[in-house]
Parts: sequence; structure tokens; C-alpha cells
Amino acid sequence: MSEQHKIHTVVDIYGNTYKMVGTETSGHMRLVASMVDSRMREINALNPSLDQAKLAVLTASNAIHDYLKLKEQVEQLENEIKKLKE
Repeated sequence: MSEQHKIHTVVDIYGNTYKMVGTETSGHMRLVASMVDSRMREINALNPSLDQAKLAVLTASNAIHDYLKLKEQVEQLENEIKKLKE
């Protein structure tokens, strides 16, 4: 990723400011930050005693869990499509 193609965006997640750099649009990076912030607040409401580091790890663990479940669903659908084409 060359420097000229990087997009820099400042976002707020759970009261902290972060500078995000990537090839996606600023809107995409803001959406990701907003979703992380929402998930952290949701988890914090259920577990108010968690410190911020543990809250972040639990949020990341939940996000990866969701990703793996969706990946599994996509693979199942791809297999069903493949069978239908045969």
C-alpha cells in the first residue's frame, strides 16, 4: 500500500480518539469504528465491572466469533450452489 493511496481518518471508539489508516473510504472506517464503539458499549452494559482492556478483548473475541460463523455460512451456501450446478 503506497503512501499516496492511504486514507487517513480520525475516529472515536469508546471515548478514545484513534487515527485509522487504510485503503478503504473514510466512511467505511467510520462505520467500522462506530460498530466497534456500539459493541463495546453493549458489552459494557452487561459487564460494567470490566476494565477497558478486558472490554476490548471481549469485544474483539465476539467480533471474531461473528466473523467465523458468517464465514461458515458462506461456505455452506457456496457448497449448496456448487451442488445445484452439478
